[in-house]
Amino acid sequence: MPGRFFDQWAVGDRMTHQPSRTVTETDNLLFSAMTHNMQPLHLDAEFAAASEFGKILVNSTFTFSLAVGLSISDTTVGTLVANLGFDKVVTPKPTFIGDTLTCHTEVHEMRESKSRPDQGIVIFKHELTNQRGEIALSMLRTTLLKKAPA
Repeated sequence: MPGRFFDQWAVGDRMTHQPSRTVTETDNLLFSAMTHNMQPLHLDAEFAAASEFGKILVNSTFTFSLAVGLSISDTTVGTLVANLGFDKVVTPKPTFIGDTLTCHTEVHEMRESKSRPDQGIVIFKHELTNQRGEIALSMLRTTLLKKAPA
């Protein structure tokens, strides 16, 4: 199902995206390796066991990317011109291997583009919650979207 055009959104629109995603050890290992993030909290079980968390933490840039990935089928597939920015990214709770994450989206703000009359700007607030209902990640994503064809 394609995303929505700019003029099909309204501030306050909310949705919960499906499917949710259970994070695996392989997800964390491959993402950390591909991005050259060699933080031992993400890769070394013995090191992580001695930390305050007691086990491996999932790379937070993976959870950030997962939030975008889980949300796009309902928001911007086929209608996105560009992601203009990501703001206020916070991770209030850690994500661990085996956590199941669900993405929730709300339209935070929107406005017509001043320079592109056939496009508009939508700011989405994305939140990832884990299986315990805790917020694992929250962020604002500013997008430039096409308007519906006339």
